[in-house]
Amino acid sequence: MLANFDSTWPYYAAAIAGYLLGSIPFGLLLTRSAGLGDIRKIGSGSIGATNVLRTGRKSLAAATVLLDGGKGALAVLIASHWGPDAAILAGCGAVVGHLFPIWLRFKGGKGVATSLGVLLMLDWRIGVLACATWLVVALITRYSSVASLSAMTLSPVFAWFIASHQLAAVALFIALLVWIRHHQNIGRLLRGEESKIRLRRA
Repeated sequence: MLANFDSTWPYYAAAIAGYLLGSIPFGLLLTRSAGLGDIRKIGSGSIGATNVLRTGRKSLAAATVLLDGGKGALAVLIASHWGPDAAILAGCGAVVGHLFPIWLRFKGGKGVATSLGVLLMLDWRIGVLACATWLVVALITRYSSVASLSAMTLSPVFAWFIASHQLAAVALFIALLVWIRHHQNIGRLLRGEESKIRLRRA
């Protein structure tokens, strides 16, 4: 039993560390430090960059994207020292941490930036294609949610054809989590009530 734990503890540690890193609510911390109050009380109530953008502070939204993506990438990078499986567990842990942070009673963001950061570190080709998909769809539709769901939906396809079946399964797992977290957005889209991306203060 002890020998088995000695060989598997890096994987448990990677998953837990990834979760704790992913659960850092940068959007909330940045808006509070800027004197804008609790980001969860405006817009969609999310702590992600799209909701931060609704404050009219594009710089804060950009910083939120970078930090949320960076924590996913960092989790993978650190855990990669213990091998690719540990890196995958840390990346998945980071996404789960962002979606369900223990510090915020498990009510976090939508996980897109963190997911993209994880995918970029697991295989930069998948991450770049997913980011490009988000950008193209966002420019065409002006809906962040549609762009996010499109990017996450296609990421397992990208992984299947250019990487490995294992990474495709990981991307599919992440995509399912993001889709679940977007259930309210999907409802608003179906009702025609979803807000579009606005780069200027209303």
